[in-house]
Amino acid sequence: MILAANYVWYVERAGGILAYALLSGSVILGLLLSGKAKLSHWPRFAIEDVHRFVGLLAGTFIFIHVGALLVDSYLPFSLTNILVPGTAPYRPVSVAFGVIAAELLVALAVTNHYRKALSYRFWRKAHYLNFAVWLLALVHGVAAGTDRSTTWALALYIGTASVVAGLTASRFAGPAPQSAPIR
Repeated sequence: MILAANYVWYVERAGGILAYALLSGSVILGLLLSGKAKLSHWPRFAIEDVHRFVGLLAGTFIFIHVGALLVDSYLPFSLTNILVPGTAPYRPVSVAFGVIAAELLVALAVTNHYRKALSYRFWRKAHYLNFAVWLLALVHGVAAGTDRSTTWALALYIGTASVVAGLTASRFAGPAPQSAPIR
């Protein structure tokens, strides 16, 4: 039984880390798309397709992460624990960040599904919630993750946070000022 519990723990950890990495990738691709990035070897539609696919993969690994929590016999989580923030038996506040992130992501998935039926303006504003989802997932991983103090996990969290912060700053900072020609 302990051996099986170890496998479940590995699935929980791997599912969570992969979900976070894929979510970060989706956010980074989204920022590149919103910033009108020109990647010489990739047409825009391909980047959009990869962005959507990576987002779906992130959702799949969140499902795996949460599903493994439900079948873990060492530290059992109930359906209430994974749906109601703050009720988890393990680090309730830290886990609450993950619960809220997952619930917001489900709401965003619904708006994406009905994107054509919604006004572009509404969809775009709702899509900004992806920043909140990503930030909540980052806090959840840093505060609740069992690997948070390892070098590789710290590198992942710091690296993705740096890239997202840099792309976000460049997206909202506007164009670089033009200098006057030298005569």
